[in-house]
Amino acid sequence: MPARSEPHPVDTDGGGIGTRGESSLHAAVKLLVSEPGDRFEVPVDGFVVDVVRGDTCIEVQTGGFAAMGNKLDRLLGDFHVHVVHPIAVESWLERRDKPTRKSPKRGCLHDVFGELVSVPTMLDHPNLTIEVLLVQVDVLKVEDPTLRRRRGGWRTVDRRLRAVVGRHGLRTPADLVALLPDGLPAEWTTKDVAEGAGIPRRTAQQMAYVLKANGLAIEVGRDRAGSRYVTAG
Repeated sequence: MPARSEPHPVDTDGGGIGTRGESSLHAAVKLLVSEPGDRFEVPVDGFVVDVVRGDTCIEVQTGGFAAMGNKLDRLLGDFHVHVVHPIAVESWLERRDKPTRKSPKRGCLHDVFGELVSVPTMLDHPNLTIEVLLVQVDVLKVEDPTLRRRRGGWRTVDRRLRAVVGRHGLRTPADLVALLPDGLPAEWTTKDVAEGAGIPRRTAQQMAYVLKANGLAIEVGRDRAGSRYVTAG
């Protein structure tokens, strides 16, 4: 079996993936999901694919899903595309001359809906799968006076993978329904979802939007608590 190639940044206009300035997190996840014999940074139909394994294109997407639109449109007709999306459930902030500290911000699996709202029917294609990695990361920040008023003067320049603490596959729109919390009433609101799943109301609203776009949640009315839905099927 041929030796594994080493991944390397590529200067391309593909957007989002395989571009110059690849983050440490992106590179680490790419190696994590690879197998011996895989090819890295392969030009395909005018785009650069992170990992190619036979007729499967593996894309590590650390940013927004909307940036993948043109690439997916081109690839899905001929390839199976497996999108790997890391979500930081815990982060440690590293700043020069300051002690490392744990960030109060915590992500969760449901945050994937924040990306799916831009392409809500993404999983409707039979050649597409998504794998969410729940990860711990180190966030490297440098002082930037131009950001002082908006972000406290610190800019993120890199993220490094500490550990993977969970993996969750999404293969069809129906897999999204499984992320609704147990015990919802027959007619539920996004408040019910937020309280049942322990997530912000905004994330619950994103869930309802995506499920509705896929015909998996049906809006049946509206009252002072907001829209009321029933789960299809």
